[in-house]
This record gives sequence, structure tokens and C-alpha cells, in this order.
Amino acid sequence: MRKFLGLVLVVMISLPADAQPAGEAYGEKKAVKSIEKDVKTLADDKMEGRETGTQGEALAAEYIAKRMEKLGLKPYGIGGYFQTFTFTPRANPHAQEPPSSSGPIMGKNVIGYWDNGAAYTVVIGAHYDHLGKGGEGSLHAGEAAIHNGADDNASGVAAMLELARMLSKSEDLKQSNYLFIAFSGEEKGLWGSKSFVANPTIPLNSVNYMINMDMVGRLDSNKLAINATGTSTKWEEALKAANTDDLELVQGESGIGPSDHTSFYLEDIPVLHFFTGQHSDYHKPSDDTEKVNMEGIKVVSDFIYRVMEHVQLHGKLDHQATKSNEQDTPRFKVTLGVMPDYMFQGNGMRIDGIIPDRPAEKAGLKRGDIVIKMGDVEIKDMQTYMQGLGQFETGDKATVVVKRGSEELEVVVEF
Repeated sequence: MRKFLGLVLVVMISLPADAQPAGEAYGEKKAVKSIEKDVKTLADDKMEGRETGTQGEALAAEYIAKRMEKLGLKPYGIGGYFQTFTFTPRANPHAQEPPSSSGPIMGKNVIGYWDNGAAYTVVIGAHYDHLGKGGEGSLHAGEAAIHNGADDNASGVAAMLELARMLSKSEDLKQSNYLFIAFSGEEKGLWGSKSFVANPTIPLNSVNYMINMDMVGRLDSNKLAINATGTSTKWEEALKAANTDDLELVQGESGIGPSDHTSFYLEDIPVLHFFTGQHSDYHKPSDDTEKVNMEGIKVVSDFIYRVMEHVQLHGKLDHQATKSNEQDTPRFKVTLGVMPDYMFQGNGMRIDGIIPDRPAEKAGLKRGDIVIKMGDVEIKDMQTYMQGLGQFETGDKATVVVKRGSEELEVVVEF
């Protein structure tokens, strides 16, 4: 997942005992074991962090293609399972490190199709690329090291493959065809999904909706985030219908976000984006397999299946334009050097992690602090936090007010 995340829908979720769609005969334990194998394989050191255009990406693509073939999915790239694309990186003025290459980079999407002879197709996607050994996008302050991206996003690919298995066995969801896409180039700027919508292997007007899974491997607190619920009037009804455990739903509507669903939303296609939350291992070598909740990935997969089961009752979904969460947010030239807690529901911006040797650490801020004021701007949420950053230039000093437990503290931050 790219560095800046949008506002989210939070779902307090648990797995109901009677909700095992297309999975009882196969077995829950066997499904979780298959998910674990997929995550461990994609997040193995031999994949070298799966950076787009590298041998590690090629190894990961081959593995995913073989899994699709074993599941019975028809190859639906260009002449096989792969759809290659070429992009040239642009300089990012906000990046901590320059791009590792200034020339063209070739990547590949992996595409498989389940054809039920239906009028409309559902796209189910997850990006499989990550950061290689670091560089641009990494939050690791040490020497170059393999960023395995077990949560980001081996977890999403594993969930996608589990849904492919479930749908291949289902007798209940044959009213649609299903196109499964493992995207590359997401970390570079949604390259793979942009390439697909520009050169689709099925007509885009036949796509009913798109499901995107990006970082679904940390269901540790039973919180599941869902973006883009405002992109169709039918999503809210389907989410409620799938809410068999009387779950608590808090909606975030925007179809614009830093993951591959955005490319489809911009083509007037309804989308949903699933995400289990930010953590201190994000974009670091420590995002590794042992920290992934494999059973949680199965919970997410089953929940998505139930949503799809209910939404199929409406046939072709309507598409709604949504207001971007970043529409009124100025571009900012500075960073506080923290990882926000995107699951935080209170007033302010809660710090979920401190990046070494950046302004927040130097000012003495700590994980768990809640930023409530930055300069003259009252910080109420992520939107106002970004607005607060937008008023400063490199070298500026600002008074930042945080809540630490029951206390309010003032610190001076130099950007």
C-alpha cells in the first residue's frame, strides 16, 4: 500500500459459526493452511521484496500464475496469465530517497478468469509488488534490507486466491463472471491497475464492480477497514445484510485512495477497498510472515464473500461519484515523521509509530500521543492533520499540542 491512506470504514468483525460459504467441505483448517502457504511463499526472502521490474517480481508472478492455473482459472492476460506494462518513474519531491532507476521499468499483472457465461464480471484484485530492498517509500532508517511485505501485500493476494477457490466451488454466486488480477507497480504509483484500465482484457463496460484487498493480514484487534462505500447506493445495504453478527459499522465513502481500486473508480466502476489497519512494521523489513494473522485473512475473505452474495441480488450496480477525502487538502512540503493510526475514532490524530531521526522524535513525541493542535490549526482528524502540515515549509518551527494520557503537552517541532 502506498504511503498516504484515506479515511476508512471500520468494522468490528468476528466470524459467525454458521458462516462458512463454499468452505465447509474443504475445511476451515485446510483453507487457513493454504492462505499461510501463499503468504509465506510470497514473503520469502527469495522473492527479494517483489519490487516491480526485478527477478523477485518475476518469481512472485510465476507463483501466482501457477496458483491460478491449479484453481482452474482461465489465463486472461495477453497471450497467457501475464499482462506486461512499462512505466518510467517520475521524480518525487517528497521522497526521502531518489528512485532506484530513472529509466523505463517493465512490470506484469497476473490475470485469471472464471467464466460463468454471465452478462457482467466482478473484478477481484490485490497488488503483489512491494519495495524490494527499500529505497523510495521505505520507512526503514538502517542499511538496505529485504522488505518482504507479508501484510503489504502478500496478505491481499492470499485473500484473493482464497476467494478464487471459494467462488470456483460456489453454486450460489454464478450470476457473475470473476476476473482475478494480481497487480504489480502499485507501490510505484498504481502502475499495474492504471495499465489494466487503459488496456483491459475484458470490456470495462461489462465490469459490475471491483473488490480490492490491500493489507488484510493484521486483524489483531478485530477491526476491518473498508474504503469507497459511497461508490454505489447498494454497498450500505449489502454490508448491513452481511452483518450477521450485529457488527458496528462506521462509513468512509471516498472512491479515491492510494491503492488500485482508485483506477477503477475513475472509470465509473463501483469499488470497495478492504484493509485491516496501519502498524509499526509498515514499509519496513519487519513486515514479515510471523506477524500475519492467517485466520484473520480467512475472516476477511468470508466477509467479502457474504457482501458479494448479498449484492448480487441487485444485478448491475449503480455508480456514484464521491467527494475525495483529499479534495480540500493542500499539498504539503513537510512531514512530522510519524505513522498515523488510521483506525483511531476519537478527536485528533493518534500517532501509531515514530520514524527515527525525524521531527516528531527530535521533539520528544511518542507512540500513542494524540495530536490535537498544530500551529493555529485544530486537529480533529486526518483531513485537518494534513491541512495543518500544509501551512509549513522546511525549516519552520511550530508549536504542536498533544494529549498523552490525561495530560496535554506542548512541544516545539522543527520541520
